[in-house]
Order: sequence, then C-alpha cells, then structure tokens
Amino acid sequence: MKVIATNIGKKRELNYKGMKISTGIYKYPLKEGIYLEANDVKGDAVVDRESHGGIDKACYLYSYDVYDYWKKLHPNLKWDFGMFGENLTIAGLDETKIHIGAQYKIGEAIIEVSQPRQPCMKFGIRMETQTILKQFINTTYSGVYVRVLQNGLVKAGDSLELINAQPNAPTIADAFYCLYQPELKRSMLDKLFNCNALAESCKRDIKSRLG
Repeated sequence: MKVIATNIGKKRELNYKGMKISTGIYKYPLKEGIYLEANDVKGDAVVDRESHGGIDKACYLYSYDVYDYWKKLHPNLKWDFGMFGENLTIAGLDETKIHIGAQYKIGEAIIEVSQPRQPCMKFGIRMETQTILKQFINTTYSGVYVRVLQNGLVKAGDSLELINAQPNAPTIADAFYCLYQPELKRSMLDKLFNCNALAESCKRDIKSRLG
C-alpha cells in the first residue's frame, strides 16, 4: 500500500435545509504532507469530537482504488482527493484484507487499525446527495480509522509497512458488515466482541443491533 495524497481541512459553517452545520469534512491535498498525532492530524479541523478524532479515530484512510467506482456513480461532482473526508488516500487499501489491530509503519508514524468509518449526513452534504449513504453502506468501501501509536510526518509516496499482523482478527469489512447489514452472523459477532483492538464505540453500535 502507498500514500497517494495527504489531506486536511478547515472548519466550515454551512446552512443545510435551514439548519446551521459546522463540519471539517471538506479536506484537500497538502503537498508537504501531514503530521499524525495521538488524537488527530495536526492542523486538521475536527468539529464533532464525539464522532471524529480521539485515540480510536485519530486518522482516517480511504482507498484510492475505488475513486473511479464513485466517480461513475456521481460524475457531476468536482472530484479531488480528500472527498471522503480522509486524511490519507491510499493505493492498495482493501477493507476485506485489513485486520483490526494490525499495525503499520507509515512515514515517521506507526498506526493501528481500530474500526471502519460510520457515515453521517455530513458525508451526504459533502457529496451533494444523501442517497450516497445507502450506496456507501452497501459496499465494503468503508475506509479505515486508525490509532496513532507513534507520532510522525507522512507524505505522498510513503509506503505502509506491516509490522504487526493480526491474521486471526476480524477485518474492517467484517465490522462494517455487522454495523449495517440485516443478517448478522453469530460467529463473526463473537470474533468482533472478543477483539480488544476494535474501538469500544464501534462494539457498542454493533451490540445495539442485537436489542
């Protein structure tokens, strides 16, 4: 896997259907790279701290490989990297092969996979249609939230080096499936609930589906 773009954004104030909304989802590439810290990316606007940022969601990665898929569905958007609110656009990222708890060296930083992205209406605002939320959850293209175990600079062109594999842990796609798909698999749920590296907030959201 390789970093294609490093992205940050500033806080924006929007008026959406009569509601005043603050968001940091509008992110754009930064040529000089970005600095990953324990709670967020330096200089990046994190508006809703309950849903973004913090130890378990310090940095968000999205796959460069699926940009063309979304461009075909939404050709009228003005496309650039960072469209999904990701800090790092990554070539070769595949959620069906990324295991929760796996650790990677990337540039100067070390990261640990924590959970998939759970899209909200602000994502729909960014993409200029709320219909994209259903499209998003019906794919495996959730992107990956990570913890930052070692702070450091990450630049375009940096590679991700797997330094601690977790082959027996659930994948990001497994967790994303259990968050949104109607049929839950007991064996998959057991693995997720016993996975110490899965973010606790994500576990709670999956458990809430069981009633």
